[in-house]
Amino acid sequence: MLATILDPVHLRAPRSAYVHVPFCVHRCGYCDFTLVAGKDQLIDDYLRALALQLRSVLGDERPELDTLYFGGGTPTHLSVTQLDRLFTLVASHVRLTPGAEFTVEANPVDLDAERIDRLAAAGVNRISLGVQSFDAEILALLERDHREPQIVAGLERLRARIDNVSIDLIFGVPGQSLDLWRTTLEQAICLRPRHVSTYGLTFERGTAFWSRREKGLLRPAPEELEGDMYALAMEQLPAAGREQYEISSFAAAGFRSRHNQVYWSGLPYHGFGPGAARYLQGIREREHRSVTNWLANVLAGRSTVAEREQLSDEDRARERLVLGLRRTEGIEGAQFSRETGFAFRELAGPAMDRFLQQGLLEERDGSLRLSRAGRFVADAVIVELL
Repeated sequence: MLATILDPVHLRAPRSAYVHVPFCVHRCGYCDFTLVAGKDQLIDDYLRALALQLRSVLGDERPELDTLYFGGGTPTHLSVTQLDRLFTLVASHVRLTPGAEFTVEANPVDLDAERIDRLAAAGVNRISLGVQSFDAEILALLERDHREPQIVAGLERLRARIDNVSIDLIFGVPGQSLDLWRTTLEQAICLRPRHVSTYGLTFERGTAFWSRREKGLLRPAPEELEGDMYALAMEQLPAAGREQYEISSFAAAGFRSRHNQVYWSGLPYHGFGPGAARYLQGIREREHRSVTNWLANVLAGRSTVAEREQLSDEDRARERLVLGLRRTEGIEGAQFSRETGFAFRELAGPAMDRFLQQGLLEERDGSLRLSRAGRFVADAVIVELL
């Protein structure tokens, strides 16, 4: 380790916050996020509990934030009145700097004119839209409740008030061909979103999809096909002016997700709500994933922290390394050493040299990054570097 950490970013005051809104009309078969479906009677309790948690953590401090992100669940599942309460109580505890990025995740079926007006009036300036596909059969298999006409209509209404829209797409869905994925990308490009995120379908333990796969009712897409789909996204989206800046993320110039870049840069952030994570003063914490347990604990004045880890200097540096490698430009060595106290080779050693020889990593002008080939096997590379 180097003598000192010249710029300990983990000790900075957090300038970002994530708020988890755990309500959906239905849990999709592939979803393992913290949420409850069909339990809207808990929303009022959730809002009361969130207000208590914000007051307990922040007091009268009202910190300034550069990014604020509401995820879920489906935040836009809340009624307009409930959304108003949610935004008002959060705004009473934080202040957004001029030009701050304020993102809300949304479902296409929720984007009626009244709800969009409420989002815009609250200062929301970025929407992350769970599109996933435009094909009716794929959407049905994924158990999504929207179809292409609702996506197009919702985007048209959104653009009148909030122009910065990101859409999520899933590839590697059983029954999805390469040609169908190509059509999906073309349809997405035609809608002119500022940002596109593409994710390979995963079968997470405990989900309905996991059970169906174990019973032979769902067959994952072949690895080669998934690779071809990812390669196609890396060709089509940049050709349409959406630069790949992270393993799964493509953006028009000036429209990268500022909030997600906080995570990839190892910077501190607040997290509120069930299942939310936070990183403060070099300590990682995660809230209870059970929504009902989280509510009961908050309302009773008990701790809601399910996991807590004090990271060592080396742990922080390793985490910073692997998170930074998610970005296509990689990590600048001198800055990394200033902020962590470590050089790349102190941490990665033989694994780094092996990946360089295999062409999975690239080292140029003092920076380290995944090669294009390395992006296809990023998870395997990251596991070894950790």
